[in-house]
Order: sequence, then C-alpha cells, then structure tokens
Amino acid sequence: MHQFMERGDYMKKSKGQRQGTRFIASRSKSERSRLNISRVIHQYEQGDNVAIVIDGGQQKGMPNRRFQGKTGKISGKQGSAWVVTVKDGNKTKTVVARPEHLRHVK
Repeated sequence: MHQFMERGDYMKKSKGQRQGTRFIASRSKSERSRLNISRVIHQYEQGDNVAIVIDGGQQKGMPNRRFQGKTGKISGKQGSAWVVTVKDGNKTKTVVARPEHLRHVK
C-alpha cells in the first residue's frame, strides 16, 4: 500500500451496532462504571409507560439508538428484558430492551 492515500480512497463508514453513538451512549465521568441497581431491579407491569434512555455502560439488551428518548408501553417480558411498544412515525414497533435502558414515566 502506498504511504499516501490516493484520490478516492477513504475509510469505510462503520456499519456496527453502535455506529454514531459517540455522544448518545456516552456517560459522564462520575457515572462511569456505576450500575444503577434501582433501575435494574424495577418491576414493570403490562401497560406501564416507560422512556427508553440508553445506558452506555451496559451493552447487553441495548436498543437501537433511533429509539433513544422515545416513550412507549410495556407489552410483555422476554427473559430478563422487557418488550416495549413504541410509535415510530406512523408505525408501531416493538423494542426488546433490558431494564437498565428503561425509566418509568408517570
């Protein structure tokens, strides 16, 4: 390979699961490596309103970043995760997310 990049040779855009989440999924310095136990053990009922707030410290059960900040209803449980029904435009979508990424909304 040449030492200098030739015209038109660029780095490919990442197509990973967390692409474009540099600031969305980042945590403040005081919150790094801290697990919010009350959020993890919170039990939801079917029909509860929840907000999807991505916790960058927990990669398991993380919903796609397009659902960050969206509000939906709990429609069931799937293993240790919750199934949330969210309106995305005119469509109703189901998001499977673990409780670390959910917050109860009154």
